Amino acid sequence: AAFKQPPARHLTEEEKTPSLTELRQILWMNRKPVAPFNQVWPNLYIGDESVARDKSTLSSLGVTHILNAAAGRHRINTGQEFYSDLEVEYHGIEAADHPEFNLRPFFTCAAQFINSALKKNGQCRVFVHCAMGVSRSGALVLAYLMISQGLSLVDAIIAVRLNRDIGPNSGFLEQLRQLEPLIQVKNKTFRRGHF
Repeated sequence: AAFKQPPARHLTEEEKTPSLTELRQILWMNRKPVAPFNQVWPNLYIGDESVARDKSTLSSLGVTHILNAAAGRHRINTGQEFYSDLEVEYHGIEAADHPEFNLRPFFTCAAQFINSALKKNGQCRVFVHCAMGVSRSGALVLAYLMISQGLSLVDAIIAVRLNRDIGPNSGFLEQLRQLEPLIQVKNKTFRRGHF
């Protein structure tokens, strides 16, 4: 399936971030089977552990940057060393796919890692993964789209779901809900020239 790009739209001041229940309805509507990987934004892929460990697939996709949202000894212990025979830049985040886990401190560094790669020269491709490519990686890509691309949470979810079914757990969704007003304030301040 070809990559689909959503129309650009920015939240007006009247629009508020939907409730957790409303967000869940958007995420769980018309679900399709999850593929090992999908391109969800130009040169940005979300996938699962099998693809993260499959160097020939990563090479054929032209992946230059890997963001592992399930890094660590007891999870997906790949790391820069694992990819030493590929020319990739690696960034690992030791996140648990649990609603109580605070993923918020990682939103900005993940967004910066993805953004700096995609801004380089148009040749870089970023692969973001966790175990299933649904919750942790989905949440970090949504954060990237909100922080770096200025999308609202709903628009970010819709954009990704055009190409892949994701399902951040309720804790991550709530953390993304709390991120949205902070970004709106920052963008407004930035537009007024105060930043």
